[in-house]
Amino acid sequence: MAHIPDGVLALPVVVSGALATATLAGLAFKRLNNENIPQAAVLAAAFFVSSLVSVPVGPSSVHLLLNGLMGVILGWTAVPAILVALLMQAIFFGHGGLIALGVNAFNIAAPALLCGFIIRPFILRSFAESNRSIAMLGACAGLLGAGLTGVLVGLSLVVSGSEYLASSKVILATYIPLILAEAAITAVTLSFISKVSPELLGVKPS
Repeated sequence: MAHIPDGVLALPVVVSGALATATLAGLAFKRLNNENIPQAAVLAAAFFVSSLVSVPVGPSSVHLLLNGLMGVILGWTAVPAILVALLMQAIFFGHGGLIALGVNAFNIAAPALLCGFIIRPFILRSFAESNRSIAMLGACAGLLGAGLTGVLVGLSLVVSGSEYLASSKVILATYIPLILAEAAITAVTLSFISKVSPELLGVKPS
């Protein structure tokens, strides 16, 4: 579960999440690269669709996030892409709700940004090496993005009330198969992109 519904989180958590997301979105819009908009639209659509498909895992359910992939490809543009997709999900399908939108967006977008900052430079340097290096870095991005989102979701619940401690432990456990899936999908996707369209990663074709 990455979409925390309305009425669950404490007011200070909701307000803090909204302010944090607004700050990230403001910074992202200042750095918005028009060349990234088509890629952002495609990845936002992929995130929108994939996160609507929930797979039951124990007492909870999980869905693909793709935030590691979005962070590596889009950088700062991942923030508005994720925010818009979550807003549309909340409006049209009631996933997460509007009150918790800021927290949900931060929990997914912040790890995406971290993946872009940490892993993207290594991917760019790996083009001089084997494609296997890019696949391994992609796996790291998928693992880091989904793993941090799981931690942030758990923290959001625990800070809202000690009664959510047990639920947070369950949610973190259900993220284990999701992390593995995200690592595999991100690795395969980045490996494919590096072969057929490296300019999406900021590499000029020779």
